[in-house]
Amino acid sequence: MIRFRNSLLLLAMALAGCGNIAYYAQAVGGHFELMRAAQPISELVDRPAGDPQLARQLAEVAAIRDFASRGLGLPDNNSYRSYADIGRPYVVWNVFAAPELSLEAKQWCVLLVGCVNYRGYYEQKDAERLAAELREAGYDTFVGGVAAYSTLGYFDDPVLNTFMRRGTLEVARIVFHELAHQLVYVRDDTAFNESFATVVENEGMRRWTAAQATPAQGAAFAAQRQRRADLARLLQDYRQRARALYETGGAAEQQRSAKAELFAALRRDYAALKASWGGHAGYDRIIGADFNNAGLVAFGLYSELVPAFAALLEAEQHDLPRFYRRVKELAELAKEDRRCALARLVPAVDGRLAASPLCERRP
Repeated sequence: MIRFRNSLLLLAMALAGCGNIAYYAQAVGGHFELMRAAQPISELVDRPAGDPQLARQLAEVAAIRDFASRGLGLPDNNSYRSYADIGRPYVVWNVFAAPELSLEAKQWCVLLVGCVNYRGYYEQKDAERLAAELREAGYDTFVGGVAAYSTLGYFDDPVLNTFMRRGTLEVARIVFHELAHQLVYVRDDTAFNESFATVVENEGMRRWTAAQATPAQGAAFAAQRQRRADLARLLQDYRQRARALYETGGAAEQQRSAKAELFAALRRDYAALKASWGGHAGYDRIIGADFNNAGLVAFGLYSELVPAFAALLEAEQHDLPRFYRRVKELAELAKEDRRCALARLVPAVDGRLAASPLCERRP
């Protein structure tokens, strides 16, 4: 039986935020359905009449989960020690939105968790419906399927078929990332939370592949990481270009025309990047003809502050306990102070912020 911790607290959190009752009803119902499907991994591995291939995979998952706490100092609890097959490719679909001529991400707020720059649905049709409503209101939108999410330790989150199907490397990456959210989570700062978790994920993968992976897995991880880094640099460049365009304050029609040219150039540069990868098409479903401001925002949340966190990890000589302490100190700062402190680590992360008079005046 999966242990529910603070279940009533999470239920209150979901029902007490902004928005309509239907949204929170689907959120609570969807999560409890997931939890009901979860079974302890130890029982599935040892079950004589079970699926031997699944048992082998789950034994690998158990080793990854142990490594996360033993080797990375991540929370040692019952999260990712159970498994649920929910019968679909994604657990939720997240909706991201930004104005037509801005990269200011739309936020949605819930009690305790705070405000985040996306809204998640357990049914794709519900996510697409919200995206359509936002487009009618003048927003650019992006809907992305999500393989995993964290309840921040309020529940014992299970391993899901949605990321098991992608292989051992993906399981390790997601477990490290989601457990990092349980270690440090800051209200109302999605970019901080996601970038921190991405750096923990990267460090975890570096250590795990060195200690446990086969040569083939190590090579696959290195290639995957290079592609992600290449794409992150490309999209960071275009976020800077888009910000510069929208800040000019020109006539709306002129900005729309320049925006169309900007995204056409992005698609051409992405095609060239894909060719340099030998034609790897893993991001084609994302960087498509309708890629827009909301897509730039979505990717930025996971990558824009990564260089600063990586620089901090390097400054602490990859000593994770010291790195975690430094991140927790940053988490105690006001949001603008956090941004300035991170910008000082790597000024190129956000040139506007690092050079701003506001940051110059802050300690």
